[in-house]
Amino acid sequence: MESDSAMGAFPLLTTPIESNYRACTIPYRFPSDNPRKATPTEIAWIDLFRNSIPSFKKRAESDTTVVDAPTKAEKFAQRYADILDDIKKDPESHGGPPDCILLCRLREQVLRELGFRDIFKKVKDEENTKAISLFPEVVCLNDDIEDGGKRLENLVRGIFAGNIFDLGSAQLAEVFSRDGMSFLASCQNLVPRPWVIDDFDTFKAKWNKKSWKKAIIFVDNSGADVILGILPFARELLKCGTQVVLAANDLPSINDVTYPELIEIISKLKDESGKLIGVDTSNLLIANSGNDLPVIDLTRVSQELAYLASDADLVILEGMVGFSHNPADFT
Repeated sequence: MESDSAMGAFPLLTTPIESNYRACTIPYRFPSDNPRKATPTEIAWIDLFRNSIPSFKKRAESDTTVVDAPTKAEKFAQRYADILDDIKKDPESHGGPPDCILLCRLREQVLRELGFRDIFKKVKDEENTKAISLFPEVVCLNDDIEDGGKRLENLVRGIFAGNIFDLGSAQLAEVFSRDGMSFLASCQNLVPRPWVIDDFDTFKAKWNKKSWKKAIIFVDNSGADVILGILPFARELLKCGTQVVLAANDLPSINDVTYPELIEIISKLKDESGKLIGVDTSNLLIANSGNDLPVIDLTRVSQELAYLASDADLVILEGMVGFSHNPADFT
């Protein structure tokens, strides 16, 4: 991860940032709560992270890059469980009170201390290979939709379907391990509109004006998520003349795509002339967000991303990064 001196606030946050932005918007506790006693919300989140330990341990056990991986995986499971127990007993321990960012950071810290740098590498590579092979078909299916509004809705549905490939969730990890995941099947199984939060018509009206000069898209998971969900959408923006910046993590975390991995994926998808299924990519940029967790604090992004985002007029935070924990207020 980049040093603190190389990190800064995302430039489009509403100022003053201190009173307008919180990285974790879920109310884990209130001023009236006893600081020495975990709140029901904190306990629920601690239990959620505890439930993910077996799937992380299983991935760590099979990490061939780590000597004596099974033994170290057991140490990870025990150490992280002990930390969660400590926080449940005393929410101010281990840098608390706890929130999603702290619980993620502590998990990554234990893994890295034991030598585990990327326990999801194998499954990421496998899913990237599958998704790359499907990319032309998915793009052609979108291009065949003549009505612009319906094509846009199909692209957005593709983003939703792709984001199901999130192995940070214990339930989704179990489903993936048992049944695998099919992007096209996920598209078909999405609930119809109206969605729980449904601003699509407003977004479509703005899209039809083709008014965006530069878009920043914070990407999330490897595989179908970024390749079959985000990239067809980004390609459509490029067709509209928008410059697109894809921001990816600096270091591995769960199955999130990293900056080096995304560069490699894009290079494999481009043809000999550097095009993405017929679309020029000279306006497509890949940026290192500086982040090393599956959630993001927008007061800490890389200087590179901050510079590129300074004149952006569209920002998209996709997946858990944007919607479950960190909805941001932008200027």
